[in-house]
Amino acid sequence: MNQKAIGRRQFSVGLGAAALGGFNLAQAQGEGRIVLGQSAPFTGPSAQLGIQFNLGAKLFFDRLNAQGGVGRRTVEIRTMDDGYEPDRCAENTRKLIADDVFALFGYIGTPTSLAALPIFTQAKVPFFGPFTGAEALRQPFNRLIFHVRASYYDETALIVRQLTNLGLKKIAVFYQNDAYGKAGLDGVTKALADLKLAPVATATVERNTTDVKAAVDKLVPAMPDAVVQISSYGASAAFVRAARKAGFGGTFYNVSFVGTQAWPTSWARTVQVWWCRRWCPHPTSPHARSHASFWRPSRRAATRCRPTIPAWKGTWQPAFSPKACVRRWPVASSATTASSQAWNRWVRR
Repeated sequence: MNQKAIGRRQFSVGLGAAALGGFNLAQAQGEGRIVLGQSAPFTGPSAQLGIQFNLGAKLFFDRLNAQGGVGRRTVEIRTMDDGYEPDRCAENTRKLIADDVFALFGYIGTPTSLAALPIFTQAKVPFFGPFTGAEALRQPFNRLIFHVRASYYDETALIVRQLTNLGLKKIAVFYQNDAYGKAGLDGVTKALADLKLAPVATATVERNTTDVKAAVDKLVPAMPDAVVQISSYGASAAFVRAARKAGFGGTFYNVSFVGTQAWPTSWARTVQVWWCRRWCPHPTSPHARSHASFWRPSRRAATRCRPTIPAWKGTWQPAFSPKACVRRWPVASSATTASSQAWNRWVRR
């Protein structure tokens, strides 16, 4: 049987009802399927971020579909591998839009999301739940983008506040030499400037590489109290190992994009003091409100889905509208307020 396409207004009303009130509140809107397009790294140095996020999202949508979908329409994720490279992501985005997906969902990373930005904006296709906290996707405001996470400005502000409250004011920044790394650097610099401070040193690493020797040679002699890392898990792990070998004994901090399972796995026992700023509770915490909705299904599912932060983000990003995210997790509020307003306007179209 030919499956019918669904209009964007119908989808938004249905998904909004499912997100805000549970699976059973979506109104019946006929048969068919809703296709979401995702471009993400499924191969290469950052592959675990894309793989785990996708498995978590599939866990949610499989459960949703088993309970009738959205108005009797099943939800399908169509994936394409971009290897965390902007050019490949842009091409994937054009193909997904040409295939008439309803919305783009769960893009991984800042440089890739920014490459897709002009394409989905021109095509007027919604861009939901990107795995990035870059300010460039928040300002200027874009009514097609729906954020359900904190910005890097939010995360780095909290990192700087925690460090300075501990009396650690000599802060260095190790960042990826692209839009993602520069977004994090801007956040750290802004937070320090508010305290009349500045980074004691900065150094870069190229995307999808682990060549950190120059960065170590530059940052370690500056003798910082802590290093804030704005890079993927492979480069972060390589920097930690090399910095420890060079004699650095300070603390490492990362923003949430690093992936709190893949990253420690990469460096094993080479570091004792490491902090990661997350914008959601840990998936294995029994005190987390949505613990049961992820942990129990993940144990039953016949997939490779593990209780990792990227997987849980993949699960709960489609489960919560921006408005619900703000209500549950106040740390994300400033990053999602504008998107919550956009969501409400979109649903009313």
